[in-house]
Amino acid sequence: MSVVPISSQDLDGAEVSWFSALCSDDYQFLGVPDGNLRSSWSHCSSIVKTAEEQGFRNILCPSSYQVGQDTLSFVAGCAPITSRINLLAAVRCGEMQPIMLARTIATLDHMLEGRLTVNVISSDFPGQKEDSDYRYQRSREVVEILKQAWTQDEINYDGEVYQFHGLTTDPVRPYQTGGPLLYFGGYSPSALELCGQHCDVYLMWPEKLEELEGRMKAVNAIAERYNRTLDYGLRVHMIVRDTEAEAREYAEHIVSKLDDEQGRTIRDRALDSTSLGVSHQAKNRDIAGDDGFIEPLLWTGVGRARSGCGAALVGTPEQVLERLQHYQDMGIRSFIFSGYPHEDEARYVGEKVLPHMNNVSLPEVYGRVPKATPDTPLGAGVRR
Repeated sequence: MSVVPISSQDLDGAEVSWFSALCSDDYQFLGVPDGNLRSSWSHCSSIVKTAEEQGFRNILCPSSYQVGQDTLSFVAGCAPITSRINLLAAVRCGEMQPIMLARTIATLDHMLEGRLTVNVISSDFPGQKEDSDYRYQRSREVVEILKQAWTQDEINYDGEVYQFHGLTTDPVRPYQTGGPLLYFGGYSPSALELCGQHCDVYLMWPEKLEELEGRMKAVNAIAERYNRTLDYGLRVHMIVRDTEAEAREYAEHIVSKLDDEQGRTIRDRALDSTSLGVSHQAKNRDIAGDDGFIEPLLWTGVGRARSGCGAALVGTPEQVLERLQHYQDMGIRSFIFSGYPHEDEARYVGEKVLPHMNNVSLPEVYGRVPKATPDTPLGAGVRR
């Protein structure tokens, strides 16, 4: 029985995703830049193609001002070079005027023929700092406008940040019925309120099992106030080898050249570096043992050189699969994995873990993807 009621309670499987390192986050040795692993179109698109070949059903394309690529441009470029994998595009709410964002998302959704998912983020913009409550209010309004754009004939909205009246939704109708699924991660009260009210999948970073359970219960309590249920996801790094000793040895290998001051610089340059969620990842490192583990298999060493998700599952395929099944039993239906280097580790996980999981596409599970081109102005509908 899951920790809380979930949207896909009867689903015997999970969406297993990978990560494309758009934000200067690919290394052979953490904290040691390697020109061959830079966040170029060539390298990051190769990660996407490898993930698709291995059978991953989605791939997170993050957003940051770190040296890298614009997320939505990258996702557009991936449309003609992929055919099965979904693209989880991180959208920082407020970067783009909401109506034009709705049109951009609709365009991408049609280009991908329903293979688009959206990760809603609310961190600061480069060069400016704003109150957390304001950022989440702005994000709430963007999401509410997007939902109008995807489900109604007109957009009429009176908010604190945005006001629109009498705008036709013809140019912004997406491919998917009801629009792409909304994934969301955040730990503050304002973040949980937004997620519980409007989003589909609540994403968590790795923590002890009891901490994850507590986060799920906190979000569910808010969702219940809106007569909603959510699905839950976990973003976590992976180090999987044939023996536990080999896995732990590789974990030590990737941090063996890390200078802690350089690691701190890498963490601090991220736009979310001062968020509540990041502080909890730092706390994990503080309470870890001398070997960096906070519970069996969960190693916090990755967080020494990156902001955000800062821990990895380290073990044999059998050990990792047992832990993943426990997560699924808790109610987690979405996993976003990564490893260093990302393309090599996608092959390891694809060969040693994926064949033993029932890997699904959540947009398909939710019935969002139509069987044929939809009757929208960008699809098979009447041209106006």
